[in-house]
Amino acid sequence: MTARRALYPGPVNEMPRDHRPAKSVRVLLAEDQGMMRGALALLLGLEADIEVVAQVARGDAIVDRALETRPDVALLDIELPGRSGLDAAADLREQCPDCRVLILTTFGRPGYLRRAMEAGAAGFLVKDGPVEDLAEAVRRVLRGETVIDPALAAAALSAGPNPLTTRECDVLKASADGATVSDIAGKLHLSESTVRNYLSSAIGKTGTRNRMEAMREARQQGWL
Repeated sequence: MTARRALYPGPVNEMPRDHRPAKSVRVLLAEDQGMMRGALALLLGLEADIEVVAQVARGDAIVDRALETRPDVALLDIELPGRSGLDAAADLREQCPDCRVLILTTFGRPGYLRRAMEAGAAGFLVKDGPVEDLAEAVRRVLRGETVIDPALAAAALSAGPNPLTTRECDVLKASADGATVSDIAGKLHLSESTVRNYLSSAIGKTGTRNRMEAMREARQQGWL
């Protein structure tokens, strides 16, 4: 009892209560790296008005958890197992329209930013910023603002739109891990000649020499 009184002056029944506001900002956190996810949840939880109500490690779990917990803001990484954060953002726009999406990623690529905005995201930040900026970004997107890293916004404007068609992107994605033209054709239900035409077009648009270089360039730009 003596130790408790030393920590909290006054009668025991007057010990301070949690000063968290009655209506906190409810956040869903999607991050596949456990240590990073735990750190973000801990840091955001220290904010008096923010409550992390759900944590997921897979992109294909985002919508179900959002429907269960009804967060105000979904804080999503991009490269997640099962489904990308960008695809999940589009799903949330349709199935949880009241949930604002804030993308938080290691990869500040212009193409990713454009795709995030097209998917309905309200913000896009890279992970090397201070946690205070992240907490404020959560509050701002909830107020209806759009929050984008300024340097990345400028880079996206100078880079221009993705020149690749949806099918060209599909074919490049299917080219990963040394897949043959026959493999790609079978996976995408296309003829081999059609696959070659898409690959040739993608190589030309990316200014590269072969499909592997084209895939790397497209990934680097955030088009895939």
